[in-house]
Amino acid sequence: MSLDGLRFALGTLSVFPVRVTRVDRVVAGRAMALAPAVGLALGAVAALPLLLPGPPLLGAALALGLLAVLTRGLHLDGLADLADGLGSGKPAAQALDIMKKSDIGPFGVTAILFTVLVQAAALTETGAIGLVTACVAGRLTLAWACRPAVPAARPDGLGATVAGTVRTRTALLVTVAALVVTAALPLRPGVPVRELVAPPVALLAGLAAASFLLVRARRRLGGITGDVLGALVETAAAAALVVYALVG
Repeated sequence: MSLDGLRFALGTLSVFPVRVTRVDRVVAGRAMALAPAVGLALGAVAALPLLLPGPPLLGAALALGLLAVLTRGLHLDGLADLADGLGSGKPAAQALDIMKKSDIGPFGVTAILFTVLVQAAALTETGAIGLVTACVAGRLTLAWACRPAVPAARPDGLGATVAGTVRTRTALLVTVAALVVTAALPLRPGVPVRELVAPPVALLAGLAAASFLLVRARRRLGGITGDVLGALVETAAAAALVVYALVG
């Protein structure tokens, strides 16, 4: 039973083949709390192209492409859908209907292009540690978005399954663990102080950026959906990479 949450997290947040045998709100809460650990694994695998010889921009593009494959592109899809919903200017019910459509509108296309360009540009400066930190930061936002204070925007779907399943205390503990892990990533003899502080600072910056988007989504839509969660992941990752590039 203790592995149910990890299986659900891997099955939902990655393309890794796992057998999900139990799905309920208890398991969903564990999964969202374990999401940063999944991000750590995703970042480690996706960072492999950055270790290859060649232009940094090429490595960054390959790494982000691999990350999209590892996540089935679901987070990018969520980002596009939320951009279309919020950009429509429609009331909550109509905006949610727009987000459910399979096509992508101009706001969605723009959001994906801008976010991926920013991520790629920043990734050329941060390297593998920056990508791992960004992946952890993106999934950390899921724990905070699934606190009891944040309702679901719809009565069904992924948002309804995970909304309110993570205690604030758990989110805080997961955040502390994520800060410790990311701070340890650049540890080596003689590492400059700015390189040591860059990962945790970037992690918190990603969490802050996603929090602003979450507030906006709650006001416009009434709560979270699976698309909102995906958009939070991509927003936090982009912000973390930018701050890491500036600080590190």
